[in-house]
Amino acid sequence: MVDGFLVFFNFYLMPGLVLGSIYALGAIGVSLIFGILRFAHFAHGDLMTLGAYLALSLVAGLGLGPLVALPLAMIGTIVISFGIDRLFYKPFRDKSTILLVIASFGVALMLRSLIMVIWGVDIETYSQGIQRPLVFFDTVRIAERHIWIIVLTIGLMLGVHWILTRTRIGKAMRAVSDSPELARLAGISTERVVQATWVIGGALAAAAGVFIGWDTQLQSTMGWNLLLPIFAATILGGIGRPYGAMVGGLIIGLAEELSSYPWIGTEPLLSPGYKTGIAFAIMVAMLIWRPSGLFRGR
Repeated sequence: MVDGFLVFFNFYLMPGLVLGSIYALGAIGVSLIFGILRFAHFAHGDLMTLGAYLALSLVAGLGLGPLVALPLAMIGTIVISFGIDRLFYKPFRDKSTILLVIASFGVALMLRSLIMVIWGVDIETYSQGIQRPLVFFDTVRIAERHIWIIVLTIGLMLGVHWILTRTRIGKAMRAVSDSPELARLAGISTERVVQATWVIGGALAAAAGVFIGWDTQLQSTMGWNLLLPIFAATILGGIGRPYGAMVGGLIIGLAEELSSYPWIGTEPLLSPGYKTGIAFAIMVAMLIWRPSGLFRGR
């Protein structure tokens, strides 16, 4: 029985928490952008990929570790996010929402192509060789990077909570999300709120990209492949609700990993190849049962 729990913890629960942390970081950015700018940002996955490759350049070029390269990659992604907003989104901000959605598809394709041109299409890693896990109590094995990913994700989530609840710009963001018209009448600068949204969204996208690249490997399409689970997490938590995105990301990540555990008999309940299907099924079920999500979003 003890051995069964250790297998469950080491190979299913811990990977599920790590994957859920990555989904949560991506979903918070998607939820904030939808809440403030009122459109689904389909380029968010490729923004995550860009952040991961910016960190790769620092790791390979300067010999930095992924943790040291992370804040620099976050800054670079924020700057690029500002440029994308200025060039491709701001001209359509007062137009129909569908124009912004189509523009985000175009930005996604451009970012992916740019990544392929600069870094190529080969699979890359931050470190070579096998990383030995940390052993606790002679039986529990946890990869050191998994501990860092979970701890840093908790720290970033707490940082987002502090910004939204304790700072003036965070309260302005919540006001604009609830009612842009009333926020303008109250004298809130919507442009500053939009900039703050891209700072948070871009930073969290870079962190999610670095974490997924650190946990597995880097490839030019990895962010796009994660887009469906991230949107599923956003819808599950409630569109436009950052706290819902945190919870939704953790639920989707755990559901994907735990679905392949042999709950009945010795065979996996579902083949690991159906993990993405689990996220899609949860998303569809939520849209049917409770379209507003767990936290009653839009």
